Amino acid sequence: MEGHIATYLNDHHAGSVAGVEIAKHLCRLAKVPDLHEKLAAVKSEIEADVRELEEVMDSLDVAKSSIRRAFAWMSEKATELKLKADDPENGPLAMFESLEVLSLGIEGKHGLWLALRSVAENVPGLQVADYVRLAKRAEDQREIIEQIRLAAAKEALSNN
Repeated sequence: MEGHIATYLNDHHAGSVAGVEIAKHLCRLAKVPDLHEKLAAVKSEIEADVRELEEVMDSLDVAKSSIRRAFAWMSEKATELKLKADDPENGPLAMFESLEVLSLGIEGKHGLWLALRSVAENVPGLQVADYVRLAKRAEDQREIIEQIRLAAAKEALSNN
């Protein structure tokens, strides 16, 4: 399948590549065991979401764009370099900004699931996923990351 839906799905698939990498980066930054566990759990869910998205793409016979994935991977690496330049010690600012980027990605994924749910009855092949469950999982991920992000904001932005 080609067209708008293929482009849309590939854009989100590429974004998910970056999201997984950012989640891995956050796990490396987390020094406190409880924080690491929360971030690792969200990372695992994001990886599961990628697999669900790939199932949707497969059901529609949408080829995965290696070019988009490569650009997403490079963008994530550029973001990591930018964060490293802003906070060479991978301290509070790097943690805060990484959480903010991940939060925005999760919000985008939430929008993806809602959009697919809204058109699923009209597009054969989209009925392969439980979009209500996926949207709820994105909301839960966003809530966890938001709590961590706000705590990180206090540390990163109050020390200047």
